[in-house]
Amino acid sequence: MRPFSPFFSNPHLLTIAGNFWKRPADDSRFPTRQVTYPGEPGTQVLVEETRPEGEPRGEVLLMHGLEGSSRSGYMISMALALAKSGFVAHRVNMRSCGGTEHLTSTLYHSGLTADLRVLLESFRAQGRGPLFLTGYSLGGNVVLKLAGEMGKDAQRLVAGVCAVSTPIDLHACVRAIGRPSNRIYERRFVKRLCDRYRRRHASAPERFPLEGIERVRTIFDFDDRFTAKAFGFGDAPNYYRTQSSLGFLSNIQVPTLLVQAQDDPMIPFEIFNGQEIRSNPNLTLVATERGGHLGFIARDLPRFWVDEVLTDWISTQAGARIGNKQAF
Repeated sequence: MRPFSPFFSNPHLLTIAGNFWKRPADDSRFPTRQVTYPGEPGTQVLVEETRPEGEPRGEVLLMHGLEGSSRSGYMISMALALAKSGFVAHRVNMRSCGGTEHLTSTLYHSGLTADLRVLLESFRAQGRGPLFLTGYSLGGNVVLKLAGEMGKDAQRLVAGVCAVSTPIDLHACVRAIGRPSNRIYERRFVKRLCDRYRRRHASAPERFPLEGIERVRTIFDFDDRFTAKAFGFGDAPNYYRTQSSLGFLSNIQVPTLLVQAQDDPMIPFEIFNGQEIRSNPNLTLVATERGGHLGFIARDLPRFWVDEVLTDWISTQAGARIGNKQAF
């Protein structure tokens, strides 16, 4: 693995650069098509699929972060890296993200694994594989939680899991985002969450009442007033407690890679120091000193360091399955 040498030393600059840095695309060589798959009853999932040249070595489902979509920069560059390495990349939109409000009647939340499980079962039934999961930020929480929920049964569906800059303890991370130094991020998230909720209200005002939305100032406020109630969690603390992947890590029984910067401004690194990670041999933590939140812009080329790390790891896992004559 190439050591990470950051383009910036400041974690906020790395975080912002990771969001806005121009990402490569090669639609002529690796065209992308949109595919709609069934999710849970009443929901359809929009996926952007990029296929490699020739017979694929495997398929990877990518999950974006809070208020992201299949068009998020880290999703696009990773899909290209995977296609170049011979893998099919499926950039999955969570419910109502990426312009898909018309495909579902609900919101999404940080632990909503049902639609992804339906996709995996469908791909498995079609004989696709080996299948890998990769999640970024909130999407990382989703893929880790799903792997833990499935336990040993995940071995039937998933060859490996990757999670980058993951809020494995949701409440701790919401508190971190609420720090004054992170206010620029929280304001952006809150605005987008409230705008999305207002669109839900316009389509179903009785199901999505607006009462109290003008008093929402933080992510905790939004989750306590709207997310928790929409999904029957009661309040934000119970939502965070039940949906944090931290409580599911010890039950993960497939190879899993976690990539986390120690200077991530939104995720306190101490949440990765518990027994949940150290005691599970299926989990590998790559902890860089720098990187910000979904930053990882390298000083040297190739610039998108985390794409290289994940692609190399997935390639190794796929090769190991072939070497062991394991197939889906």
